[in-house]
Amino acid sequence: MDQRSNYGKFLLLWGGEFISSIGGGLTSFGLSVYVFQKTGSAADTALVALLAFLPVLLLSPLAGVLADRFDRCLMMMIGDGMSGLGLVYILVCMLTGEAELYQICIGVFLSAVFSSLLEPSYRAVVTDMLTKDEYSKASGMISLAGSARYLISPLLAGILLGVGDVKLLLIIDICTFVFTVLCTAVVKMSRLTKHEVKKESFGASFKEGWKAVTEKKGIMILIVISSVITCFMGAIQILVEPMILDFESSKTLGIAETVCASGMLVSGIIIGCVGIKKNFTRVLSISLAVCGLAMIGFGLKENIIMICCFGFLFFFMLPFANNCLDYMTRTNIDSDKQGRAWGLISFLSQIGYVVAYGGAGVMADKIAEVRNIGVGRGAAIVIVVSGLLLAVMAISILKFRSVRELEKGTANVKTDDI
Repeated sequence: MDQRSNYGKFLLLWGGEFISSIGGGLTSFGLSVYVFQKTGSAADTALVALLAFLPVLLLSPLAGVLADRFDRCLMMMIGDGMSGLGLVYILVCMLTGEAELYQICIGVFLSAVFSSLLEPSYRAVVTDMLTKDEYSKASGMISLAGSARYLISPLLAGILLGVGDVKLLLIIDICTFVFTVLCTAVVKMSRLTKHEVKKESFGASFKEGWKAVTEKKGIMILIVISSVITCFMGAIQILVEPMILDFESSKTLGIAETVCASGMLVSGIIIGCVGIKKNFTRVLSISLAVCGLAMIGFGLKENIIMICCFGFLFFFMLPFANNCLDYMTRTNIDSDKQGRAWGLISFLSQIGYVVAYGGAGVMADKIAEVRNIGVGRGAAIVIVVSGLLLAVMAISILKFRSVRELEKGTANVKTDDI
């Protein structure tokens, strides 16, 4: 079959995840505002984000093995569909009275357990469906879909919170799961390229995935660097809401987040149209260094215009970094090992987020208490320091020859002659 029909089915799958991303962003924004207004604590807000992320991290290696053992589209359908159960639980708690912090934590944790099935299967399906030359464009589109939770969701959530409350956002998010599952079901029934389902044991599958990740030194270096970098980047992701809500309304917060995330939209479209052809290591280093500098400017003053400008720059550079990381990794791992490999990579490279989500909020609260300032300014200090460290780490990438060698892409993946 031709290349176009494969890419068309990828776009259908992508469309479902795009809608799901918007719904997830509505819930994330709504619960962050709800918890911060209820408790006034950056640490409590961060706790909810941590519990929404931790299962995805811890279960990603297992999810990667499942993605290579079973039908990947089926894994996506189960992950997307069943993750709505946690949101239903939170909604029921709110309908019967105010949801307590522990109830919200239970709900987001349950939702995240099922969501953990999604990422390795989704990335592996993309490898199944597309040719090597299409990977860069697909990565740009995937980044664009991911940006929807930052670009569209905050503005939409701010508007909806003006006419309703967080329960409305939860209901909309629950409905998006239906659309996403339907899109994946269509792709499952008509997808042209299918991977060979593995019958080996879980232990053997995990061992093969570990070998695929560790046999090239450059990949391991990227993973270690990514883990440190995600720690710094996680700080801005978790503290932006407490920082702005400390001196502005939730509506202004929504507008500001949308303006900032529009940077990801612009660069995502650019990459989706033309891709990145060469110098992946250099582009990765420069883009992350600029992200770090943008974080420094982001936290300097309680000025919403200044925050939006530096936030735009931060999000503009992210897709370039993600695209480079995705391409260099994808083209150096064999197609039949992609699921379990991505599961391990997701686990190892995102450990930094756990540190950020678990510690950034506590640090912000502590700094505010010690210096006798608002929680928002405490959060800003943490963001500035994180940005400085991120810039330093980004520059160090250029020193590793084994990382630069990954640009050759020697894995057994699909090529143009398909």
